[in-house]
This record gives sequence, structure tokens and C-alpha cells, in this order.
Amino acid sequence: MTLFIQIADVLTASELRLAETVFKQKDGFEDGARTAGRIAKSVKKNEQAKRTGLAADFTELVEKRLTKNEVFRAAARPRNFIRILLSRYTEGMEYGLHSDDAFMDGIRVDLSFTLFLAEPDAYEGGELIVEEPAGERFVKLPAGSLVLYPSTTLHRVAPVTKGERRAAVGWVRSLVRGAEERETLFDVALALRQAETAGNRALVDRLLKVQGALLRRWGDD
Repeated sequence: MTLFIQIADVLTASELRLAETVFKQKDGFEDGARTAGRIAKSVKKNEQAKRTGLAADFTELVEKRLTKNEVFRAAARPRNFIRILLSRYTEGMEYGLHSDDAFMDGIRVDLSFTLFLAEPDAYEGGELIVEEPAGERFVKLPAGSLVLYPSTTLHRVAPVTKGERRAAVGWVRSLVRGAEERETLFDVALALRQAETAGNRALVDRLLKVQGALLRRWGDD
């Protein structure tokens, strides 16, 4: 069971303008292969922002926005943001097929995300392509939108043939280890929101009880 969540408007227009400033910095980027795992290093051809100055401030901003985002919290149940990197792909760059490391910085990796920072018409190619049993899923979202998916999936970034692909990519350790369990809890969270919107207090209380029981059973502490 694989849960893909797309979340729109994670960042505001002014925050996206700040991202543009980060990506225009001279000497602010380095070879992205430096942060890849041993196997993925050979297929990773992009550039990543050095984690200093304005780029570091921006990644902190991304983490804050995601921490406050109700949909992201419900889907990811984040315990730790392990890394957030700013990446760019110019013409001819790509990231070949790979799966993300099981551990980063000594922390278990459960979920990966891509937050798109350039509009789809600003570049050609550059889709995030994820392998699924039914075929390949192609993802190319508006600037400020995010896709969240299990780190166990095989995925790649298609070659950029024109323009510049910009994104923040990150990895999360979840409070809930299992993907199936996270999906069940996400469904409960959606039902809880619907009950709250309908003003059904009895159902809200019942769903909160179910949610609490499942978190106690499935959650890491």
C-alpha cells in the first residue's frame, strides 16, 4: 500500500520570491552527488544549495511551514525532519532510478517529499517519476506544491531539456513506522475533519478515541 499525498500552497507568493533569490545566488550551489548514497551517487546529476546563509534560513522556513500544515502532519506524522535540501537541475541534468537510504544521519527514513519551487512552464522535462505496480507515476506540480511519498519507492527525476527545475527535497522519520498504518490514520484524520465541519460532536469524540487508540498501538515514542 503506497500513499501519495499532494499538497498545494505550502508556501506563499512572497516565500516563493524568497526562494528565487536563493537560487540566484552566485557560488551558492555545489555538486549534488556529494549528499547521495553510495549507489545513487553515480546516477545523481544536479546541484544543491550549500547549507549556509540564506539557503539555510529558507530550509528552516520550509520545515516550519510543513510542521504547521494540517494535511502534511496528518499524512506524515513527523517525528524528525532529517534533511531538507534545495536542488536545481539545468539542461542535461537528471537523477537516475534509485530508492532513498534507509537511514540518514543515524535516523530511520520513512517518507520523502519534493516541494516544487519553479512553475511547470519554467522548464521542460524534470518530472518526478515514481515506480508503482500499475506503472510509472509522473509528478510535476505548480510552484509551492508538494508531493509526499514513502522513501521505499523507486523513483527518478527525468532529464531537464530546457530551463531550470527548482525544488526543496526532504526526508522524514514518522512517529508511525508502517505505511499501511499511516494511511489508515490519515483516513481517520479526514473523517475527523468532516465530522468537525458537520458539527457532529459525538462522532468527533468517537473518532478521537479511535485515533488515540491507533496511535498508542502503532506509534513510536
